[in-house]
Formats: sequence, structure tokens, C-alpha cells
Amino acid sequence: MHTGTKTALITGASAGLGKEFARQLAAAGYRLVLVSRSRGPLEALAAELEDAFGAESVVLPADLCRPEAPAEIQAELAAQGIAVDYLVNNAGSAGPSLLDDSDWAAQQAFFQLMMLSIAHLCQLFIPPMVERGWGRVINIASVAGRIPRGGDCNYGPSKAWVIALSEELSLTVNHQGVKVCALCPGFTHTEFHERAGLMDMKNSMPRWLWYEAETVVREGLAAVERGKRVYSSGRLYRVIDPVLQSVWTRRFIKLDDGRSDNRH
Repeated sequence: MHTGTKTALITGASAGLGKEFARQLAAAGYRLVLVSRSRGPLEALAAELEDAFGAESVVLPADLCRPEAPAEIQAELAAQGIAVDYLVNNAGSAGPSLLDDSDWAAQQAFFQLMMLSIAHLCQLFIPPMVERGWGRVINIASVAGRIPRGGDCNYGPSKAWVIALSEELSLTVNHQGVKVCALCPGFTHTEFHERAGLMDMKNSMPRWLWYEAETVVREGLAAVERGKRVYSSGRLYRVIDPVLQSVWTRRFIKLDDGRSDNRH
């Protein structure tokens, strides 16, 4: 089945940023490997991409909360003779609160989805890219991973780990033709907030903080081509990111957390 056409594997492809990555990469001429938990939405997306762009898609339902899922994806693609040239690690969720949710199994499933599955997919698919001398990897992180703050103690730290992993991967393989980028969106219009029960929060926030998925994906695809190891999408977030990285900003936030602790 493998031809000269390059293939892009996208996790979390059935909605949000993953769906938009599929559209833009299909428009650029890639064959798609669409991964998500539910087959139905993936098949609908595959049909849409074929109608709109003549794109060929492979539908692979997989739950990346399962440790076995990345290896199962790799084995299925190997059986079909498909090499992955472009990897978009997009699957994710809001997750539990580390301190408030006592279900450790739920915590482990979150870590598996948000961090371990990304590392495993990179381990499986980047070495063959290096052997072929060409590859692209976009790991979806978040502005939330750029600065520590009080909260659920899970989402932001998991994204900070993805950023650190992506930077080291980039430094390791960039000179071998493989470019790796941690894409850090700010607030983005997708189904994420509805699924996470965060619509009241979203509706209470100023509109100018929000960007469209089309913009985030377009900028992410351009950033990895330019060799950016970490890229904050949206002009607003690119302006404030250096402020977030300032030692003075971090010190202020840490002091604020300390004062909060003293009040309790």
C-alpha cells in the first residue's frame, strides 16, 4: 500500500486541533493515518478528506490511555507497509486533579495519555525518519506548560514535560533531517472546553484571548518547517511568552502561591 506519498499520523484526529491538522495536511497532499478512540468520527473525517482533497486515509481506532496502544499502531502500519513521515501528537484531555482525585488509576491513565504515549510514539517513529533522512514531529503542548501556577497540578506539568521532551528531541535529530516542535496554543476554539465541562469559564473570558483552530494549526505547520523547537501560536501569546519566562514573573507567581498557603 505504501507509495511515494508522504504519510502523516495524527492522534486525537476526530475533533479539535487534530481534525484541523488532518484537513491542512490532506490539503498539502499527505496520506493520513487518523487515530482516536472512536471509529465512527474517524470514518466520517476520512470521507470528508477524500471528498475535499482526494486524500487517502487509514482509520486506526486506539485508546492512548492504554500502554499497549502505540506499539499496536506501529505494528498495524508496518503490516500495511506504511511508513510515517509526519507525526502529530495531539491526543489529550483536561484530566483529574492530582491532589483532589484519589483514584490513582485515573491519574496513571492521564499520565499515559499525556506523556508516555507521546514518548512511545516518538521512540517508535522518529528513528525510521532519521534513517530516511526526513521527518516532522509536532507535539501539542500548551501555554499552560510555560509557567508554574496553582491548580490541578497535572495539566500544566504534563505540557511542560512535552515541551522539554520536544526540545531535547529537536536538538538530537534536527541535524539528521527530522524537525521536532512543541506547539503551545493559548485559548483555542475547539470542543476541548465543552468536553472538559469548562464552558462557563470559556464564556466568561474576553474574546480577544481566543484563537481559531485553523490559525493555530497553520502557524504550527509553518513553525516546524522553520525549525522552531518551541512555538507559541497566536500573536498575543508570542508577545506575552517572554514575560511568562522571565525570572521575575516566575518569582512573583511563586510568592503569590506562598501567600495563598499562609492564608489557609
